[in-house]
Amino acid sequence: MANTVVVAGGGPTGLLVATELRLAGIDVVVIERALEPPKESRGLAFQARSLDVLNKRGLKARLGDDIPVFGRNHFALYWVDMESLGVPPMYVLPQWRVEEVLEERARELGADVRRGHEIIALAQDEDGASVTVRDGEGAEYELRGEFLVGADGGRSTVRKLAGFEFPGTGSGFYGILADVAEFEDDRERVEVGLFPGGVSGEVQLGPDRLRLMTTEFDVPAPDDSVPVTIEELKESIHRISGKDVKIAEPRWLSRFSDSTRQAAAYRQGRILLAGDAAHVFYPIGGQGLNTGLQDAFNLGWKLAAEIKGWAPEGLLDSYHDERHPVGAQVILNTRAQLALLHPLDKIGPLRELFGDLLKIPEVGRYLLNLVAGWGIRYPISYEGRDDAADLLGRPVPDAELKTAGGTTDVASTLHTGRGVLLDFSAGSADLAALTGFGDRIDVVAAEPVTEIAAAVVLLRPDGHIVWADPDGSDTEGLAAALLAWFGTPAEQ
Repeated sequence: MANTVVVAGGGPTGLLVATELRLAGIDVVVIERALEPPKESRGLAFQARSLDVLNKRGLKARLGDDIPVFGRNHFALYWVDMESLGVPPMYVLPQWRVEEVLEERARELGADVRRGHEIIALAQDEDGASVTVRDGEGAEYELRGEFLVGADGGRSTVRKLAGFEFPGTGSGFYGILADVAEFEDDRERVEVGLFPGGVSGEVQLGPDRLRLMTTEFDVPAPDDSVPVTIEELKESIHRISGKDVKIAEPRWLSRFSDSTRQAAAYRQGRILLAGDAAHVFYPIGGQGLNTGLQDAFNLGWKLAAEIKGWAPEGLLDSYHDERHPVGAQVILNTRAQLALLHPLDKIGPLRELFGDLLKIPEVGRYLLNLVAGWGIRYPISYEGRDDAADLLGRPVPDAELKTAGGTTDVASTLHTGRGVLLDFSAGSADLAALTGFGDRIDVVAAEPVTEIAAAVVLLRPDGHIVWADPDGSDTEGLAAALLAWFGTPAEQ
């Protein structure tokens, strides 16, 4: 199948990859084991950075105008007010809703989403990757694509069959999540307690739903074949907190662990990994979904450019170069948080000192931005050109734009998934270097904005700034940036 990508995994990461590829006109087949979309979610915390990604593709509006805002976040259960530090808030948004919106959009764009199918074998050569797929009735068939993307979760079949190294640590303890319809009282609350034996928490999700959470330190998880039960949850709560609780039959139960691993490489030839298939870590602070969506947003346009033939040398490899350090940083901060939770009898003085440090605004801001993924900046530089270097590699702010055609915003200019050149120079900048890039870059002329201190700004399709010229006079610099990120111009 020419110009086709096979995506393993129909969760948010895989579906966003598929959406990005379809925006570029690349044929995509998504293979998802689950027959039906989920209606329950482990994750509820949705970072503002993830919302920013969806907004850059026009998908924020599909989530509705009433997404609950949660103005606090924590680092190692030290809760901090985000607004007071100038950190964008978190949102309460179940992962299944994000997945629903992304699947709807992927199908609209023509992605072939096959639910109830699973990959059971694969092989790759210099020209592409082939997979053997089993459908819901047990029949097997072959698929071939130019590339295969493994976005099939922490136990990724693609990662295992392709032989990616996945170093790290296994599970040392485990936890339980449950949503229940009734509890012994109905007061609204967000309560999370740290005890010597673990963590126990309650989060009111609505008038008839309560999320219960436990983490038991130094207690190995039962075998996967053993179903999780409400009795197991009640006993876990009692061992941790000493509380005896009355819980009605749950709507949903699940286990999780502190297993922490990261693929040594995110690419092996024609096979790439994204999301939980590339990294797993203790689920704290809503970082799993956020990291997976950022992987997908980074990968999609680069993979499309490679297939369409205009990608400069090394562009696809820059996916690993940019995202692997981010995954490692997330693993570092989750492990640091765990180190501040257990063993409580030994780390008490450290927690007390750390609590004092968090009262320093700069410290709190740094740590919350770390958890939110808001401070991500990719290493982009050009020799001898550093006048606007502070902007390079950063995600572009979503400023309001006044153009000759009316008022819009930066995010809207990126909805098509193409690169964008923002011209704030009132026509004085020399943009001759753009000749031949009309098939991959849109030019938007607008009045200057205070949020972006430059006359000419070049954005990758994922909204990261790859060129910023203070006065629009550096034509050679713009040409170098175009060559580095958008390849050679098309013949005129």
